[in-house]
Amino acid sequence: MKTKSITTRLSYLCSAGLFAFSVGAAAAENVEIREHNRLMDHGDGHLMDMDGGMIMGQNKDKLPGGCSRISEEAEITVRAGHKYAKDFPGTMYGFSEHEWHFKPCTRLTVHFINEDNVRHQWMMHGLPKYMYDKGMFHLEITGPSKISGTLILPKEDRTYLVHCDIAQHMEKGMKGELIVGKGSGTFPTIPGVTDAAIPDNYAPGPDGKAQPSVAPPTVDAEKPGDSTKKQTGQVAAAPASSGSWFSGSLVLGIVLGVFGTPIALRLRRERFSDMTGSDVLAMVGGFLGHVIDITLGLISRLMHSRGKKR
Repeated sequence: MKTKSITTRLSYLCSAGLFAFSVGAAAAENVEIREHNRLMDHGDGHLMDMDGGMIMGQNKDKLPGGCSRISEEAEITVRAGHKYAKDFPGTMYGFSEHEWHFKPCTRLTVHFINEDNVRHQWMMHGLPKYMYDKGMFHLEITGPSKISGTLILPKEDRTYLVHCDIAQHMEKGMKGELIVGKGSGTFPTIPGVTDAAIPDNYAPGPDGKAQPSVAPPTVDAEKPGDSTKKQTGQVAAAPASSGSWFSGSLVLGIVLGVFGTPIALRLRRERFSDMTGSDVLAMVGGFLGHVIDITLGLISRLMHSRGKKR
């Protein structure tokens, strides 16, 4: 009886645990999304509130160059969160979509929904700076929430990078591309869209072992006599290093000493006696500047000639 009682209690505990887990999972799935719709306008398309919501590059009316009118009105809803990375191994965060296509001169409204309890961004780069001060359109929210912003796409056919600029979020999967018109190519490693720039390679090497992720530097086999040549080369290179005493400072000192001293003595005898202190300093300063210019030119020529000899 006692054993049966313990078994019954354990079954009750397991049932309660499963129930609590299911309730927690349901709560996580049905997280409350708070909407940021009372933002302060700071000018130049920059809006923000005190709860972590921000829009940069808002533009609802100003037409880009080459656009005589709005070609079409479009809206997209982009969700961001950890769960959108599950279909892409090696990623941690993701967008619900990673590629968007629009006509040039489209007025686009983006509804950005963050489903994580961290900060996420939907940031579009490369926009013309004569319209978008920072060259970007940027939506940002902290925690489960929603924010909406509008921009007018340029006339040119171009592919724009979209990503989250929070540290490591892009590297962990939060990136996409927005294609205007025919686009201008694609970006690598966009989840579900393009291949990685450097594909992973898990195939075994010729010896059956795992291949290194980065190939080691090639080392040529040493041939007979190579060690002697290397030693000779090292000895031959020694004078160059030992000649490092011939520096620019030494040349400057020699020139100033050889040419400056006699001239300074002559000037002192002939002119300094009738000049004020400030006049003397001004004249000496000009003379030294002229000498330094000559010296630097001489050093440059010497270094150039040494480089040719090597």
